[in-house]
Formats: sequence, C-alpha cells, structure tokens
Amino acid sequence: MRQRLSSEPDRYRGRRRVPTPPRSRYAVVVTSAFVGAGVVALGAASNLPDNKAVDPDVLSSLSKGSSITTDALENRDDNAASRGENREANTQLSAEDAAQDIYLLPLDDYEFTSAYGVRFGKLHAGIDLAAPDGTPYKAVHGGTVTAAGYAGGYGYSITIRQDDGTEMIYAHSRRTLVNKGDVVKAGQVIGEVGNTGYSYGTHLHLEVHVNGTPVDPITFLEERGVSIKLQMESVYAALDAEAS
Repeated sequence: MRQRLSSEPDRYRGRRRVPTPPRSRYAVVVTSAFVGAGVVALGAASNLPDNKAVDPDVLSSLSKGSSITTDALENRDDNAASRGENREANTQLSAEDAAQDIYLLPLDDYEFTSAYGVRFGKLHAGIDLAAPDGTPYKAVHGGTVTAAGYAGGYGYSITIRQDDGTEMIYAHSRRTLVNKGDVVKAGQVIGEVGNTGYSYGTHLHLEVHVNGTPVDPITFLEERGVSIKLQMESVYAALDAEAS
C-alpha cells in the first residue's frame, strides 16, 4: 500500500462509515418509521377544514401494518438462523462421511520387505511389512470381520470385508484381537505382528481382494491417499484422530 504524503490533500478527512445496526434494530426502526409516517399523515389531515376527528379505522390499520412488518422481519431472522443450522449439520455429516472413507497405514513403523507379484513361481498375493514380534497393527479401513483365527499357511489371520465388498487379509499374526462379526473402524488395533503359518521372519502380510481377486495393495492404497513405501497416510488421518 502506498503511503500518503503529508503534502497530499486528505480527501477522506472527516468521512466515517456508519455501522450497520443489527437486524433486531431494523424491526424497531422500520416499525417506528411506519407508525410515525401515519401519525404525521393524520396530523396533517386534522388541519384540513372538513376534518373534525381521527378515523378509528385508520389507527387500527396502522397498528396492524406495524405488527405485520415486525413479524415479517422476525420470521426472516428465524429462517436465516434455520438455514445456518442446516449448513452446520451438513458440514458435520460431511466430516463423518470423510472419517468413514479414511484409509490408514496398518503399522506406525515397519520395513517394506516384499512386494506383490510372482515369487518362486507362485503369486505372492500381498505385501510384507517387517516389524518386531508383538507389534500392534491396525485396520487399514473400516468394515466387518468375516474371519479371525488360525488359517493354515496364513497362520493367525484376520479378514475384514468393507461395505463395497473389498476384503483385506492380515496374516502371520502372533495373535488376533478381534472376533468374527465385529465391526471395526480404520485405525483400530486388531492384532499383533507375528511369525505364524508359512512365514519366514516376523512380519505382517497384507492382502487386498477386489471382487474376490487379489490386487496389488500398494497401487490400491496409493489411489486412496496411502503410500506404503513412503509411509504416508491419507490427508484425513489427522481429522479421524481428533474425532476418535
């Protein structure tokens, strides 16, 4: 902003913006002006030669007019307040929806050791994240537990089905902390890292099945704001943590 030189004329000296009165004062001002105008009109009419008394019907109509004006302004304020409450409710609903759609990392700290793909002539249908034995791991996304317990080569594992049918499998656990039928949310601790089943070293094996077919968890999660390799979570992670 350019500073005004002392030699320049002060074109705005003495000018002041009059503050706008609150809406409640508008009702009083408008009503007073309306009634006042009527009184002035009656006073002028009383000076006419043929006028001897104030017509009672005129006073009644003025009173009714002022009441209608006040009620209309009050109703306008009530409607505005109602619209504000509706906007707040919509904002809260949007925040809740965002929390339900959140995706998170399954572990706070880990080492990415094995990718999705063919290994030793067979499909390695998930990814491996190494962590110390007993490290708690969390649900990547909310859903319903459809299986929890020992499952052969997967060792102690958990399967969680999301609302859209996508399934996530957490395998080789030391132990599981949820049961079949439980409803879990993203970030909830559901088990501990272990070395059970066909496992070579302590780690969490994570699989993602879409329409019953395994897909690359790295690609799937990257499309939802989570990077396994960079250990970065969704942008909504902080919001979900505050709401919990």
